[in-house]
Formats: sequence, C-alpha cells, structure tokens
Amino acid sequence: MQSVLIIDDDENVHEFLNLYLKKEGYFTYSAYNGIDAIKVFKEHSPSVIILDIMMPGLNGLEVCKAIRSESKVPIIMLTAKGEDIDKILGLEIGADDYITKPFNPREVAARIKAVLRRVEDFSGASNKILNYPGLEINLNDYTVKVNDTPIQCTSKEIEILWIIASKPNRVFTREQLLELVWGYEYAGETRTVDTHIKRIRAKLNIKDDLPWDIKTVWGVGYKFEVK
Repeated sequence: MQSVLIIDDDENVHEFLNLYLKKEGYFTYSAYNGIDAIKVFKEHSPSVIILDIMMPGLNGLEVCKAIRSESKVPIIMLTAKGEDIDKILGLEIGADDYITKPFNPREVAARIKAVLRRVEDFSGASNKILNYPGLEINLNDYTVKVNDTPIQCTSKEIEILWIIASKPNRVFTREQLLELVWGYEYAGETRTVDTHIKRIRAKLNIKDDLPWDIKTVWGVGYKFEVK
C-alpha cells in the first residue's frame, strides 16, 4: 500500500487529510515538527510527503533540504496564500509541487496521484541515459554532467531537461511541460516552467562551442536545439 507522510504542526490539517487520504486507499503517517518528521521519514520511507513550511524546530524548507540530500521521494509543500518566495525556495531545493492553504482535500489527492504517476512514468523509461557532446542526462541516478562535471539539479529540472532533450528540435509548450513533468494542468501557473528553464540554463552554463542549446520559442514554449 502506498503511504503518505503528513508533516504539519496543525492538528486540524492532520485530522482533515488523514480521514480523506485513508478513504482514498493510502496509509498515513504524521509528524508535527521538523525534527520528528525526519525521524518518521527514515523509519517508514513513505511514498509521498506532504510538508508544511511554517513549523517549530526545523521549518519545512530545512526538512525538504535534509530529505532531498538522501532521497528522491516526492515532496508536496504546503504554503500560505501569496507566499511566492516560499514556493520558489521550495522548488529550488527540490520540492516536487506545492499547494496553497486553504486547500481542498480532493486537490491534495489529485496532486499525490500525479506525482506518483510521474515517478512511475520516469522510472519505467526504456532508455535511461541521453548523451550529447559535452552533456549527459542519466535517469538511473538522476544526474546531469556537462563536460564530465556533475551539475547539481533538482529532480524537476532533470525531468524537464530529459523531456526536451529526448525530442531534439521539437517545441514543447509550457502547458505540455507542466502536464508531462507535474502530471496535471496548472491553472495560470505556466511561469513555473519559465522559472525552472531559467535555472537549468544558469546551471548548465551553455557555451557557444557546444552543438546544442535550450531555445525559447516566443509565445509558445521551449526546445532543445541541436545545431
């Protein structure tokens, strides 16, 4: 049975989500602060983590960073309405998704199904390594190398890069990338893709002498261009 670790200092959130997610067929674990959250994660290895940002002890961003240092488990952050900086920081340190409070439990269940489906899709890819001159993208261990130098990327950044590089010169719309990488449609959140592409470009530090590039197709989306 797939399991969900709920990390939040609000007992009402636990009661609310536990009741709904158990009806959806998930086994649930609970942690009410960041320190206990890491302990429960290590003890039970949940399938998905629901993680609030504002918590005593260690906050959600610190917990996310600690878990990401040793695991690729999907992490869905809970953020306060309008706290865009928290969303950005969460995505930068490896969160897979975020939900703004107050939320509908059906939305949470939909996000969980989406991230689990994405994990299954990528783990089932027949070809796990893409190579271009000076670039290697490896889905076996979620690594990226430029000129044999490892580049620190989040799982979402690697998945976006994998998708566009697996179809060179094909244009992907922002909506297509949202669906392929996050597993569902964001209403009005296509800027999430722009943010990830910007970070990918900065990390890869693409040089003119390389025969590939990540190009913006204005008004449409992005493509991995092979020159």
